[in-house]
Amino acid sequence: MNIFDAKIKIIGMNPFVFVPGPVLADLFREFGKDKGPVPVKGTVNGKPYQQTLVRYAGEWRLYINTKMLPKSPERIGEKIKIGIELDLSDRTIQPHPKLVQALKENAQANVIFESLAPSLQHEIVRYIANLKTEASVDRNVIKAIDFLLGKERFIGRDGLK
Repeated sequence: MNIFDAKIKIIGMNPFVFVPGPVLADLFREFGKDKGPVPVKGTVNGKPYQQTLVRYAGEWRLYINTKMLPKSPERIGEKIKIGIELDLSDRTIQPHPKLVQALKENAQANVIFESLAPSLQHEIVRYIANLKTEASVDRNVIKAIDFLLGKERFIGRDGLK
């Protein structure tokens, strides 16, 4: 695992750190490519995390969310210790059974869902899979179906169509 110190910066409302060039080179060499998202894991100030290293506006950034570092948006300018290594573990998220059932029951929504870009399918599945209460799941499965049918906003997006 590579370890380095980095100062938290912000782009928009997203805290991040730059990963040093030699660390990037090690990750790319191990990953076998230097394009696309790079799955990583490690530690932030000793606390474990799993994240994806992405390139944005020509720079590779490790975004620091509040799971990784509590109150990270309030800590801009703070220096933190990062441990990072490639993470090739399976990150597949299974769709919630209630979403699967709702798509089976609504053929039109299912056709639209299946035609979406994999990244948008993943975003919908991940959002619902991470909800904490059954009431939230029920409410958001309905919203997801309505979103697919062009009737409602969901995950910060206007309805499709």
